[in-house]
Amino acid sequence: MWRVRKPAVAGYFYPTEKNELISLIEKTFISKDLGPGLLPPLNEQKNVLGYVVPHAGYEYSGYVAAHAYLEISALPEGSTFIILGPNHYGIGSPLALPQSEIWETPLGQVKIDTSLRNEIMSEKSIIDIDDGAHWREHSIEVQIPYLQYVKKDFKILPISMTLMEKEYAVEVAEVIYKKIKEKKNYYILASSDFTHYEPAESVNRKDEIVIKAIMNRDLDELYRVLRKYDITMCGYGPVAVLMHLSNLLGYANVKLLKHANSGDATGDYSSVVGYASIGFYK
Repeated sequence: MWRVRKPAVAGYFYPTEKNELISLIEKTFISKDLGPGLLPPLNEQKNVLGYVVPHAGYEYSGYVAAHAYLEISALPEGSTFIILGPNHYGIGSPLALPQSEIWETPLGQVKIDTSLRNEIMSEKSIIDIDDGAHWREHSIEVQIPYLQYVKKDFKILPISMTLMEKEYAVEVAEVIYKKIKEKKNYYILASSDFTHYEPAESVNRKDEIVIKAIMNRDLDELYRVLRKYDITMCGYGPVAVLMHLSNLLGYANVKLLKHANSGDATGDYSSVVGYASIGFYK
């Protein structure tokens, strides 16, 4: 019997009803103000390693996420998406793969890449297998309906991170690197929101500082500016993993696809959260 991870935040971060969920996802794509302004699929395929993507409620951050998922729609079928997300609750192992073989959303079931999971676990690294680290967490879950909308055939490998300092991010990246460096059609999604709950002017200013470090693929600068400017970016560990992998694999072209904040969606700029979609290319 397969172990199935049921949705934890359907009805909160995105709708529980299939058609309502599809309609909301499509709304984020066709928006010309905040979204990319067209529906997938995109025909132009790029030599891409992965994307930074946000993970708030779809009404707030889905428009920004749609810029990355439009490009993802052009990637090959049969791909595996390694999705790294912060563990907001601190439950379970601090660096964890799921024990589940299936993750479920209102759009259906998605298979875990158990072969890659087993290969990573064979390294005897700091990464554990623990469903408890995933069972309440939204940062990875909210990516899956978007993947289901833009791709027909794919697998995922979620990695939850409570430990996000540089040394842990580097080790996670290097374990992944060993397993995918000679393989095709493996992509990284680093789930993170940016500065939290400050006036829009402050959020935009801080986000620009940390986005510059990301686009320069400079891990030391990323961690330095996070501390210096008190930037409340919740998924800096997953982003650092993607940055280090880009350095190891030679994906030196980094592009900001979209940066916005929750006020751009709600009209209330008094206390907002920043979001960005960022692509890493050859």
